[in-house]
Amino acid sequence: MSDFLRKRFPNAVRPLPRDVFAQVTPFRHGERLIWHRHRHGQLVFPVRGIVRVLTPSAIWTLPPSRALWLPSDIEHELHAVGDGQMGNIYMEPRAFPWDWTIPTVILVTPLIRELAVTVSRDGDSYGPTSRAALSVPPLMGVLHDAAPVPERGVPVPKDERLQAICEHLMNEPASKLTLDFWGEQFGVSGRTLARQFQTETGMTFVTWRQHLRVSEAISTLAQGVSVAATADAFGYASPSAFIAMFKQVTGRSPQRYLADA
Repeated sequence: MSDFLRKRFPNAVRPLPRDVFAQVTPFRHGERLIWHRHRHGQLVFPVRGIVRVLTPSAIWTLPPSRALWLPSDIEHELHAVGDGQMGNIYMEPRAFPWDWTIPTVILVTPLIRELAVTVSRDGDSYGPTSRAALSVPPLMGVLHDAAPVPERGVPVPKDERLQAICEHLMNEPASKLTLDFWGEQFGVSGRTLARQFQTETGMTFVTWRQHLRVSEAISTLAQGVSVAATADAFGYASPSAFIAMFKQVTGRSPQRYLADA
């Protein structure tokens, strides 16, 4: 929805039943929570499985070792990859543990996960002496001390030509079509598209494609597909070449990254 229409027809502000509460819900592969936004903040992470988070500016693929902070009024959509469980911690703005104004990734430690699960067991209207009420202060304390992880997700460009390239690669991550090829389709030079890619995403085209492939590979590997099969499906000559690319982007091998999860 355009900003004009949002201002003309604003959403009613509905306070949360508690300043902080959590939910853990099961999901099936392919389920989606369609585009929406809200005033309260949300920390989303998979307890089990993979969650993909879409925002207008980027896409994140989260294993259970990662959580994404969504501050107020960030439009987003959630996708389930595989069967699993999704954890969410909802907070009123006055309770935010961080002053981050953009989506930000943190590591999910076992302590964060267990505290969130404990808070979720008493629902969203827990009493003042319940387990949830007693678990919220240590949960918020741990979150306050959590440092951001420098993982930007996969930036989404605004230019329609670049979006067409991105859509193609999302459908065919093994594609080796060059920007010179795409420039011929759009009537511009490959250099023009390269400059536009750098301007809109902060990445070169090659780097952006690597980040996309890693994002897709996390989903594939987490569902039990082998590294060798994933490397082959993504167009790499050998598993070692794929592992080197994955490690370049994430700092870890695929096995280590998923073991951390």
